[in-house]
Amino acid sequence: MTFRTVRWLDGSAPAVRLLDQTRLPGEEVYVDAADVDTLVSAIRRLAVRGAPALGAVGALGVAVALAQGAREGWDDARLHREIGRLRAARPTAVNLAWAVDRVLPLVAEGPAAVLAEASRVVAEDEAANRHLSKLGADWLVAHCPPRPLRLLTHCNTGTLATTAWGTALGIVRELHARGAVELVHVDETRPLLQGARLTAWELAADGIDHVVQVDSAAPGAILRGIVDAVVIGADRIAGNGDTANKVGSVGLALACADAGVPFVVAAPWSTVDLATPDGTGIVIEERDTAEVTSLAGVPTAPAGTRAYNPAFDVTPARLIDAVVTERGVAEPKRRPDMRPADVRPAEPAAPGRTTP
Repeated sequence: MTFRTVRWLDGSAPAVRLLDQTRLPGEEVYVDAADVDTLVSAIRRLAVRGAPALGAVGALGVAVALAQGAREGWDDARLHREIGRLRAARPTAVNLAWAVDRVLPLVAEGPAAVLAEASRVVAEDEAANRHLSKLGADWLVAHCPPRPLRLLTHCNTGTLATTAWGTALGIVRELHARGAVELVHVDETRPLLQGARLTAWELAADGIDHVVQVDSAAPGAILRGIVDAVVIGADRIAGNGDTANKVGSVGLALACADAGVPFVVAAPWSTVDLATPDGTGIVIEERDTAEVTSLAGVPTAPAGTRAYNPAFDVTPARLIDAVVTERGVAEPKRRPDMRPADVRPAEPAAPGRTTP
């Protein structure tokens, strides 16, 4: 795929152009966010989603705030309040706060300095995705049967969730390029159907054979032996390897552990949060109950029904066979520690890259 989920637009009112993922696959509609309100709304309603993409939006969003502040005469206190709103728009995905914090020290140097650093964030993400995809494909080839693989993925981790290429879906793309993919099982990913709407859309465009299945079919598929490996993304990885990802991920990991099927997490290093020792410190976002009790605005439960709607769950490190970042492959099940010294070295980090 050649489209960009996140792009910068110069002009009298600089903006971040976002592909509105709530409208896919039916319509390809873009949102031009030239102010913080529009950007925060786009993040919260999932017009843009995926931890790496949120990182890019966070960094570019600081440039949007600076431009809006200049137009509207904000003082420093107002500017930093607005940037704080952007930083906190989704609490579980660490990349959003990480990217805002990365460019924040440059605010005093002006918009050009912030935009230059934000552009580096975007470029580094694509490079990281492509490199980790090769590392992840190599690991799976070494740990799976020597034939085209039957893979399972959850939610969306492709170009739509990143600045380009993808993380878990990037590994699928890399394996496909090697002729090593037989079929991809795509969890529909309730309640917002990111798998059915987005991942299937990307796989179809790339000509990768796939089937969409209800989430509750996935553990059974793993236990029946029709899945060779599960590859998911991550929104935050704690220091010990505990991983927060789209709700439903932990059930896949449990099934994999029982069936002896590799369970792999793929994410850029910016998703690793060494300041959070383990998964108990990860804040889990809870979303509107209407996402569960209705579909496309049509009620699917009796009026007044309450719903439990966590956006994420946390998979314990003891259930994870591999965490793949651009820095290498860690194996938390064997050694629950994500510190750089415990990750097999890969290529050097891109210039200007910082450790969260």
